[in-house]
Amino acid sequence: MIITKTLRAFQSRNYRLYFSGQSLSLIGTWMQRTAVYWLIYELTSSAFILGLTAFAAQFPSFLFSIIGGVVSDRFNRYKVLLLTQIASLVQAIILTVLIMSGHYTAWQVLFLSVVLGTINAFDVPARQALVYDMVDNKEHLPNAIALNSSMVHLARLIGPALSGLVLHQWGAAICFLLNGCSFIAVITSLLFMKLPPYKKPERVTNAITDLKNGFIYLKNTPSISTIMLMLALVSLFSLPYITLLPIYAKEIFHGKATTFGYLNSIVGVGALGGAIFLASLNPGANLKRILFNNTLLFGAGLILFSHLDILSYATPFLIIVGFGMMSQTTISNTLIQTMVTPAMRGRVISYYAMAFFGMQPIGALLIGALSSHIGAPKTFLIQGIITCMIALLFGPYLRQRALKQTDKMKIGQLEERTVETS
Repeated sequence: MIITKTLRAFQSRNYRLYFSGQSLSLIGTWMQRTAVYWLIYELTSSAFILGLTAFAAQFPSFLFSIIGGVVSDRFNRYKVLLLTQIASLVQAIILTVLIMSGHYTAWQVLFLSVVLGTINAFDVPARQALVYDMVDNKEHLPNAIALNSSMVHLARLIGPALSGLVLHQWGAAICFLLNGCSFIAVITSLLFMKLPPYKKPERVTNAITDLKNGFIYLKNTPSISTIMLMLALVSLFSLPYITLLPIYAKEIFHGKATTFGYLNSIVGVGALGGAIFLASLNPGANLKRILFNNTLLFGAGLILFSHLDILSYATPFLIIVGFGMMSQTTISNTLIQTMVTPAMRGRVISYYAMAFFGMQPIGALLIGALSSHIGAPKTFLIQGIITCMIALLFGPYLRQRALKQTDKMKIGQLEERTVETS
């Protein structure tokens, strides 16, 4: 009974196909991400360059995700997603060939990371919005989003562990090659889907007006924009902790690539536990209160982990970090997706991608620079304190269970305005 409730989104065939293909692809993605960070740290031994690596991979999402949201709303999301997956496959192949050649620099790897980040700016809005179309019963949408997070964090558990082993035995190039092969799975799953025929929306507005309307919608819908602002702050100050894990693996725990893979996988254990917890929640659960509690938990985990230098003692607190982090980002996504009007879905998700992926690279630069001056443990501690402060700052709003009536009226008015101009 519990399993049936937890997996209820799998009743939709298209979602089952998507989940199976994307699961394999994400394992490859985490293998590549882990290998890139380790490769860069081995080349440079610089905390700042590690931050710059995260910046290069994710800042294009900050720049282009809004445009990606407009593309998602104006064009066939299925075709956009198919194209971005093929482009990601090509990027992985180019990276593999470069590293296999033996003639490469950190800056070439950073450039290819920028390319992948630009692709993701168009991929994320299309992929997130298409999940809505994949789920036949819209009541299963929150469950589908939670299962998506389970998939991401299961990949985060498996991918870095495999990457650590592959890095140790065969090197980074094989990690990149395996990632390239993994895209075949998701492309195949997309080709086997049977989605309703695409109906091009009739529009009387241009892309610039669409961008403006998306911003106005967010401004006048505080139930969404408040969650978005909280997510942006967490992404800026808290989530870049992942940038410092290579330093912990090599300098603090005196380990190798396998240790770095282990640390990432431990985060994945906690995140997977959080995803299963969220997928098992009953409909109508107070997600805002859970968001408040788990953001505090995230901060506490960062604080407790920060100054431990024995790996076995640090492991439980890194699990707590993964659990709290996953809950924070997934509940934010769920709240936004369930409240947004369909006509604005792509643009709002692009703002979500901007808040989630776009703030992290800026934060990674800040965290990398700060760590190079005061060290990774003190930086981790500061991040934990800031995370708890963010939870307390938004606490009064998150304790409100019901949507305010004035907010509901604004949403209704904007939906009517959207219908008139579409």
